[in-house]
Amino acid sequence: MAQGDGFVMNEAQTDGSASGGALPKIDFSSFILSLYSSGLVQLGTVEDPSTGKKTKDLEMAKHTIEMIAMLQEKTSGNLTGDEENLLKALLSELRMAYVKAKG
Repeated sequence: MAQGDGFVMNEAQTDGSASGGALPKIDFSSFILSLYSSGLVQLGTVEDPSTGKKTKDLEMAKHTIEMIAMLQEKTSGNLTGDEENLLKALLSELRMAYVKAKG
């Protein structure tokens, strides 16, 4: 059993399986794509999966973009070429979408 600071997770739950469906593989690219998807929802570019509606929250979108930029800075030199290119491309797309949504 994995344990630390009051958090306990059963080993059986760490294999990526979940009741109700399989979760995506846990890796850096999946994490960045998740943040990117959140940014698109916050920019009103795509529908919010929980409501089915497009709404803008530019403050949260800016926060998400800044988080991704911080990750880019903190992981510099530690990513594979593919991860680096993905991060750069998604961050660029979100920044352009933000400018468009703000205007």
